[in-house]
Amino acid sequence: PPSHRRRAGVRRTTEAHTGRGAGTNHRRRRCEDPNSRSPLFRLLTRRDGCSDCWRVCKYAILWECMQIFIFVISNSGRRRDDEIANKRVLIKRVVGGSTLVSGTSLSALPPSDPVPVPLPPHHTHMAAAGAGFRLGQRVHAAGDPRRSGTVRYLGPVDGHGGDWVGVDWDGGAGGRHDGSLAGRRYFAAAGERSASFARPSALSAGIALPDALRLRYRVDDFTKEEQDEMYVFSTSQKRVSVELVGTNKVRDKLKNFDELSCASVSFMGVSSAGSPEELQGLVPNLRQLDLTGNLISQWQDIFSLCQALPSLEVLDLTNNTMENDFVESPLLKNIRVLVLNNCGVTWELIEKLKVPFACLTDLHLIWNKLNIITTPAGNFVQGFDTLRLLNLEDNHIVSWDEMVKLSYLRSLEQLHLNKNKIKHVRYPSNLPSSGSLGDVAVPAFEKLQVLLLGSNEIEDFPSVDSLNLFPSLMDVRISDNPIADPAKGGAPRFVLVARLGNVKILNGSEVSARERREAEIRYIRLVMGKAESSDPELLKQLHPRFAELKAFHGIEDEKPTSRMSGPQKMASGLISITLKCVGPSMGEKQPLTKKLPPATTVGKLKSLCESFFKLKDIKLRLFLEEEGCPLPQLLEEETASLVELGIGTGATIIVDEES
Repeated sequence: PPSHRRRAGVRRTTEAHTGRGAGTNHRRRRCEDPNSRSPLFRLLTRRDGCSDCWRVCKYAILWECMQIFIFVISNSGRRRDDEIANKRVLIKRVVGGSTLVSGTSLSALPPSDPVPVPLPPHHTHMAAAGAGFRLGQRVHAAGDPRRSGTVRYLGPVDGHGGDWVGVDWDGGAGGRHDGSLAGRRYFAAAGERSASFARPSALSAGIALPDALRLRYRVDDFTKEEQDEMYVFSTSQKRVSVELVGTNKVRDKLKNFDELSCASVSFMGVSSAGSPEELQGLVPNLRQLDLTGNLISQWQDIFSLCQALPSLEVLDLTNNTMENDFVESPLLKNIRVLVLNNCGVTWELIEKLKVPFACLTDLHLIWNKLNIITTPAGNFVQGFDTLRLLNLEDNHIVSWDEMVKLSYLRSLEQLHLNKNKIKHVRYPSNLPSSGSLGDVAVPAFEKLQVLLLGSNEIEDFPSVDSLNLFPSLMDVRISDNPIADPAKGGAPRFVLVARLGNVKILNGSEVSARERREAEIRYIRLVMGKAESSDPELLKQLHPRFAELKAFHGIEDEKPTSRMSGPQKMASGLISITLKCVGPSMGEKQPLTKKLPPATTVGKLKSLCESFFKLKDIKLRLFLEEEGCPLPQLLEEETASLVELGIGTGATIIVDEES
C-alpha cells in the first residue's frame, strides 16, 4: 500500500543515515544513552507496521522535540564546561604571543591550572620502595607543583602500615596537624595545622632545570585529533574553530633555545640545576631567569647554575626556601639583580652572599622577617660596593636604628621600607666619621635619592622634618602613615610639601614648582594663624622651615596693634573669603565676600552657605580655588578649620552640589 511505500522510504533514508544499506540484516546497534531511545526513534527504526503507525507520528515528533529541548537546556552549561576542561591540555600548549583569528579569544576561557609537571623517571620506583627522600628535602604534591613543603619525618606511623613521609607544608597549605598524631609527636611543624603524612607515591622530588625549560618552551606539532578539538564557543553557543597565527614561526624560534634571553619556570617543581654542560648548551644566552615557587634549597645549585650561564644577570628565587649556609662559593660577577623574596633568609646569610655576589646592583629581600640587621664587625654594614637598590619591604622592621646600620653603603640610591612598623625616622648626624672605616669622610646615606616609607606607623613631624637632612633625597613615600592621614589627625599634602623642601616626588606624585609655591604660602598662613600665642623658640622647634619660607616669599607678620579694643581685635582676626555658587540647580547667584573667623570649619561653612544663598535640600561640596592651579581642591574634611587648611584672606571658595 502507499502508506507502506512511504514507511519503506523513511526506513531507507534512516538506514542510509545510520550506515546500513536497505535489505541488510544488521542488528540494530544499542545506543549508549537510554534517553535517545525515544518513541520517534523506535518508530523510525521499526521494520514492521502499517499505515496506522503514522497516525501517532506527529505526536511522537512533538514528544521528541520536548525531550530534546529539556535535555539541551539542562546540560548545555555542563557540556560546555566539560568540553572547555578537556581542551585545557591542548590550549596550554599554545605559546604566549600567538594571535587568535576567531570570534572569541582564549582570554574568555576560565583560567587554567599550572602546567602539569611529570614525575621524574625514577620516582615510581622510589615511591614503590618507600625510600629515596631525605630529611629537609623540598618536595611538592604529585601533580600539584604549587603545593610544596619540607620533609620532616621518614618512617612508620603507629596504626598505619607501610612507609610514610611527614611533610611540613609551606603556609600551612592542606595541613592537618602540627606533626603529632594520636598522642605521639613525630616532628615539630611550623604551624598548628601545617603538617600531614603522605605516602611516598603522593610526593614528587621535582625535576631538573633543563627538563623544566623544555617542558615550558618546547612546542610539538598538533595531531589531527588535537587540531579538531581546538575551538571555542561563540555567544550563540556554536563552535568556532581557533587558528593560531604565527604558530610555525614561534615553534621554529623556540626550537632554537640559543635565542632565549628571558625564561620563567615558576611553580614547575624545579629541584636542581641539572648538568652544567647540558644547561649551558641548552640556553647559552639566557639573561633573566625566574625560578619562583620551586624546590631549590641548596646554594651550591645556584652557584652551579650561575657559572653555567655566564650571560645571566637577573635571578629571581622568590618562594624558594633557601638554606642559610654554604661551604664555599665562587665569584659570580655576572649577576646584577638577585631576588630573594620570601626565602627565609637571615642577615647572617646576606653577609655571606656579598662575597659571591660582589657585583650586585639590586637586592630584593621582601617577606623575610629581617627586623634585625646583625653585622660581623662594627655597627655598620660594609661591602656591597655596587649596590644601588635594597628592598626590605614587609620585614616587620620596628626600629629605625637598624636602618642606620646601612648608612655607609657607598652606592645605595634606593631604600624600600614599605609595609614595616617603623614609628620614628632620624637622620644619623651624630655617627662617628666614616674615616674610621678606612675611607674618606662622607655623610651618612650620601647618595640615597629614594626612600619609601609607605604603610608604616610614623606619627610625628620631627620624622618628616629629618628627611630634609638627607643630602640627596628627592623621592619620598610616606602615604598610609598616621602623619599623612588627615582623618587620623595627620597633615594634608600641602603641609608635607612645605616641610620637605628638597623633595621632588611625594607619594608617587611629582611636586611641581607651582604646587610647591602655593603649598608653602598656605603653610605660612597656617602657622601664622597659630603663632600669636606660641613661644618663638617653640615655634622654631615645631616648624623648622617657617622663618626660611616667610623670608623667601616676603610675607610679613599680620599682628593687631595693642591700641585696638576687643571688637576691633576680633574684626582684625577675621579672614575675608569669596564664595561662588556653580551648582546647576542653584540658579544664577552673585558671588559673596564674607569675613569669617579662622576657626570656622568646613562643615560650619557649608551651613553658612546654605543660609547665604538660600539653598534647601541640596548637599554641598566646597572647593578651594587657587591662583595658577588648573583644578580646584576639594575640601573633604568636615572638621578641618580654615586656618588648618591654610585658607587666608583673599581665598575663593567654590560652592557646588554633589552629583
